[in-house]
Amino acid sequence: MSGVNGVTKHAGSAPLLTLRNVSRRFVTGRDFLGRVQQSVCAVDNVSIDVEPGTTLGIVGESGSGKSTLGRLALRMIESDAGEIDFSGEDLRRLSPKDLRQLRPQMTMIFQDPYSALNPRWTVGRSIAEPLRINGSSTREETHSAVVDMLARVGLDADAMHRRPAAFSGGQRQRIVIARALITRPRLVFCDEPVSALDVSTRAQVIGLLEDLQRDLGLTYLFVSHDLGIVESVSDRIAVMYLGSVVEIGNAETVAREFRHPYTASLVSAVPAPDPRAQRVRRRIVLSGDPPSPVDPPSGCTFHPRCPLAEPICAREKPPLLIDAAGHGVACHVTQGSTDLIGANLLARMTDAREPGISTTLPVRVPAPDSAPASASMP
Repeated sequence: MSGVNGVTKHAGSAPLLTLRNVSRRFVTGRDFLGRVQQSVCAVDNVSIDVEPGTTLGIVGESGSGKSTLGRLALRMIESDAGEIDFSGEDLRRLSPKDLRQLRPQMTMIFQDPYSALNPRWTVGRSIAEPLRINGSSTREETHSAVVDMLARVGLDADAMHRRPAAFSGGQRQRIVIARALITRPRLVFCDEPVSALDVSTRAQVIGLLEDLQRDLGLTYLFVSHDLGIVESVSDRIAVMYLGSVVEIGNAETVAREFRHPYTASLVSAVPAPDPRAQRVRRRIVLSGDPPSPVDPPSGCTFHPRCPLAEPICAREKPPLLIDAAGHGVACHVTQGSTDLIGANLLARMTDAREPGISTTLPVRVPAPDSAPASASMP
């Protein structure tokens, strides 16, 4: 497998979803004549492939464009440029009628289970609504499908007669999942589906999504700001920063043999499962917020926060180059290096003493009888 700009060439089956050079800008300011004065580039020339039955995880901090990319992939919002191919159909060229017929095959699991459900509707009505809109099922078929889907997400059949207020957050998210899968879709966009849940419920919902993918042959676009969660559920991971994919590859490769400094900062933010290791680890803490997308930096948009930045980083935007193993990175510094990979890259960034980064020191745990230490946990 090899490619450029995020497109990976596979010898196997054709991708279910392909994005080619997709971009989207949002207008944020106009003059009194209605002419555009200011705009934000939410997604900038992104290309990805998603194989059938797999999960592509999209990770990045708030404002990176990951949710916008998912909505563009389902044509929930229109793109300004590029191609969006779903199962051989160019979504951008479909008429509204043809797109509506294709909608049951592409659904979305929303982030907030509290606002995603109509509080006045029963659970059964909410889950059945996509079938009603599609108009392809009889009343008896709809009832049977709702009961079957409730069972698949771990809820009793009598739940269909109650309203969302009677359920916990985790149960509501199961209802949202049931509604998304009632049409038996092929592609599901999971927009941070566990971010509003507590840790134990989060694990249950992730396990449910994996079981449903195995049983129903689903393909997921899974968006999250948490690299640890994305790694656990994904076959491939795309890391986004300020509207662009800066690294992409197999989940284990991106999480262990990462080559982009931004990916390294995300990896260092994942808590270590061993508390003793967590106490002594040195975490990379990037200073400040991401640059404004209204006025992004020249060249590599990450260079103002990168301790390894070189002069070329401010002048030229690095292309996303993918090697024969399917691992791609957009970085002038690491593309030509065989050493700046994984733990070596983390160590190099941790040792850096540039203004764009600060590093935390190991925390000394006080004895039980001593006063609490004033140092904060890394």
